[in-house]
Amino acid sequence: MSAPGRLLESISSRGYTHAVVAFVDDRGYPLSVATAFAVHADRGAILLEPVAGDEVAPPIGREVNVVFSHIRPQPGVGYDERRYVSLWGTLRPSDGHLELVPDRVQHWDEEEMTFFEFSERGVPQAHRYMERVSREQGRRIRPQLSRGWLFLRATRLPFLSATFIPVALGISVAALHGQWHWWLAILTLVAAACVHLGLNVANDVFDTLSGADQANVTPTQFSGGSRVILYGLLSMRQMVALMLGFYAVGAGIGLYLAVTRGFWPLFWIGVAGLFISLFYTAPPFRFVHRGIGELTVFLGFGPIMTIGAYYVQARAWSWEAIYASLPVGILVALILYVNEVPDRPGDAAAGKRTLPVRWSKDAVIAVYALAVAAAFGLIAGGAIAGVIPRPCILAVLAAPMAVPVYHALREHYDSPYRLMPFMGTNVQLHMATGMVLILGYVIAIVASHISGHPPAFLR
Repeated sequence: MSAPGRLLESISSRGYTHAVVAFVDDRGYPLSVATAFAVHADRGAILLEPVAGDEVAPPIGREVNVVFSHIRPQPGVGYDERRYVSLWGTLRPSDGHLELVPDRVQHWDEEEMTFFEFSERGVPQAHRYMERVSREQGRRIRPQLSRGWLFLRATRLPFLSATFIPVALGISVAALHGQWHWWLAILTLVAAACVHLGLNVANDVFDTLSGADQANVTPTQFSGGSRVILYGLLSMRQMVALMLGFYAVGAGIGLYLAVTRGFWPLFWIGVAGLFISLFYTAPPFRFVHRGIGELTVFLGFGPIMTIGAYYVQARAWSWEAIYASLPVGILVALILYVNEVPDRPGDAAAGKRTLPVRWSKDAVIAVYALAVAAAFGLIAGGAIAGVIPRPCILAVLAAPMAVPVYHALREHYDSPYRLMPFMGTNVQLHMATGMVLILGYVIAIVASHISGHPPAFLR
């Protein structure tokens, strides 16, 4: 039996109770009427019961759309068992019935494909529709969001926690060393945030140009980019302008800090940060395409940001700041690492050789566990040895948050939307650990101010 024949046969067995016939009547009004049906899969036909009333009778000899749909409510939860079959064709009379032999068929069953993936696969069709409407209207028609939501989506603003943690950590280390300038702290945070937002926008620009976003049909809340270019919400030119604007503000503030706080050290730190940020996806280097994207994220959102923030405050280098940045850098790299798992097919198609693309499932999961162990081992070892304040050891209390992420990788490795909640947990792991590390420094700072010689367990 042909594929359309099998699809028609499934209509009888998948719980569809009636057919809905949609058409345009003689006056140009769209109408939809429900009726009973019978399937003749061997003939590739659907027989519809006649509809009572000439005013709502489906037309003979004109194209109609016949839809079969099913959904099961789950009180307090939502719905499941969502599916539909949509047939297009011309009706003709047949032994007191209306017979449809479909010319076109479209169907979806969430047991076969998630709704999110189904929606993504419909984006090209949506573009064609928008283009047709634009031609008919004589003006460009595109989807719209409010400016606030559009800015939030285009910049992926919530991910700024990855910047706040290392910058605040570097400032905290400097404050413990007796160096604290609040206005410089604000400028440092703004500059770093602008570079990060420039990175986010640049990723969308270059992932669109490389075809990576188009190839990825399973984006999640945490992966797959903002997709504002792909959806037509913003043009490529607008996103490039936004990217350059963020980089210009970040570089401008960075240059001011370099001139006022120590030119060459901060200049080279800033250059390194901008270089990693831009060429993470931009040619000719495209670090993420070469399998070192995770390493560059570790460096950029770990040592570079932390030591940069420290140097602005203290005008000096600090091995303690570098050491404190290592677990933070590892955990933020693990955010990217886990987020790359559902993107594997699209990344591979676009030539992005991320670690999850290159490695097996078992290797990816094993490295996740080892990296988490390394991050919290550095925290515990550093606190016990006195490299970082001993209250920082409290950050190991966040380690159990990695356990559900580990199990989710094992159980939902190939199910992006079942993995998605645990991708959020992985983000929270970085935030919680970083915040408690900073809290450890705050405790040590307060103890130092209260007593010139705080007890060892507070330092």
